Amino acid sequence: MPDAGAAASILLARDGAIATVTLHRPDRLNALDAATWRLLGETMEGLSADAALRCVVIRGAGGNFAAGADIQSFERERAGSEQARVYAGHMQRAMRAVAEGAHPTVALIEGVCVGGGLELATVCDIRVCGQSSRFGVPIKKLGHTMSYGELIPLVALVGPAVAKEILLEGGVFGAERALGFGLVNRVVADSDVESEAYAAAQRIAEGAPLAARWHRKFIRRLLDGQPLTQAEIDEGYASTDTEDYRIGVRAFLDKKRPKFVGR
Repeated sequence: MPDAGAAASILLARDGAIATVTLHRPDRLNALDAATWRLLGETMEGLSADAALRCVVIRGAGGNFAAGADIQSFERERAGSEQARVYAGHMQRAMRAVAEGAHPTVALIEGVCVGGGLELATVCDIRVCGQSSRFGVPIKKLGHTMSYGELIPLVALVGPAVAKEILLEGGVFGAERALGFGLVNRVVADSDVESEAYAAAQRIAEGAPLAARWHRKFIRRLLDGQPLTQAEIDEGYASTDTEDYRIGVRAFLDKKRPKFVGR
């Protein structure tokens, strides 16, 4: 179990079917160390077991998303390849828990979103940021590389050409350029980021949760480029056997709002 300091680095709150996971190291601009990555993974895995949830909002405390890795911890946690592999294990476990967990995720991005913070945002399903948000992966300045596990979601999101520009130039850029790159879904006024992100989460929560899970699974599967098996193709029709499908069709015909049950 993480120590008390690590526990304080991730906050969890819930409002009905929507959970909020907050990176909580505001004095470090929410920079991510191994303990924070580990706790984030554990938290997201725990939320996946909660069938009553419909969406998870991920954000940072103090007006910033995350300023990447905590470089002050490198000599302690990433002093050589063996330590780097251990650190990457915590990081990639957390990113998988976000990307492949049961519930859709919305990244509420304020302020700085760079390095590991940007990598975390790439595995969220929807990313909403403010006009003054800043993005980038200036890892070239450290003589360090992103591992394959970190590169895969970035390249899948923006393509190889943009990924090379981000990594090779190492610049920090604004929200409109991030939107053009495909790193974020929408840019809103700084004062509207929170309301827009939670509005998106609410729209997700009102949908059929099983359909949302299937769509996320199907899209991840398509990205690996391998031919679909017949069983996978057949799964594309499985939603029609669910109670939610019957609820949704009947509500449409009756001109009512559906109340899905997740079965």
